[in-house]
Amino acid sequence: MSEKAEEDKLSGYHRRRDFDRTEEPHGRTHQGEVDPRPVFVIQHHAASAEHYDFRLEVDGVLRSWAVPKGVSTDPRNKRLAVPTEDHPLEYADFEGSIPSGEYGGGTVQVWDKGHYTNSTRENGHKRTMTEGLHKGHVSVFLHGEKVFGGYALTRIRTGGDKAWLLVKEKDEWADAHRNPVSTRTESVLSGRQLEQIAEQQGRTVQGRPLEGGGT
Repeated sequence: MSEKAEEDKLSGYHRRRDFDRTEEPHGRTHQGEVDPRPVFVIQHHAASAEHYDFRLEVDGVLRSWAVPKGVSTDPRNKRLAVPTEDHPLEYADFEGSIPSGEYGGGTVQVWDKGHYTNSTRENGHKRTMTEGLHKGHVSVFLHGEKVFGGYALTRIRTGGDKAWLLVKEKDEWADAHRNPVSTRTESVLSGRQLEQIAEQQGRTVQGRPLEGGGT
């Protein structure tokens, strides 16, 4: 892949943001740097439509999907995952508020973070993440604080638009009775609740006034 193509991976991310206004990291593509323990991060994002951003380190950037209902530990739950633009690896530690009027305006929390192992196979042969994503299916083993075990991402088509499904695989870490999205709401980075992150920057979450916070 050419150097120009590598640089273009983050063009969509950079084009959408005014870095004089937002504290989001500018970041860069980490060309040629292969981490044996690639990072994953799940960020709770209280934007105009509240959702969770599921991100996997692939080829020097964070490949990203917006998951409206968050990650499930129940293999019966198929979570819609809508692809978004690639983000820089530095974004995995971003927690704070994006100003109103900016792309994705709202509060961001690092809900879970860790590393993952690629377990994608096709016809008995291991495939790279790049190959799997291009073909529309990857399997990963997440080593997180709130979510653990195998997950599959599979591309589907809904109404002509590309979308993916994020599904917990049936393994010893599957649990139909556990719901970390509702029971583990704190940040793994700071221990703060989403409302506390917003409050410290004088914001609200989903239009609700916060005790001691601004409007």
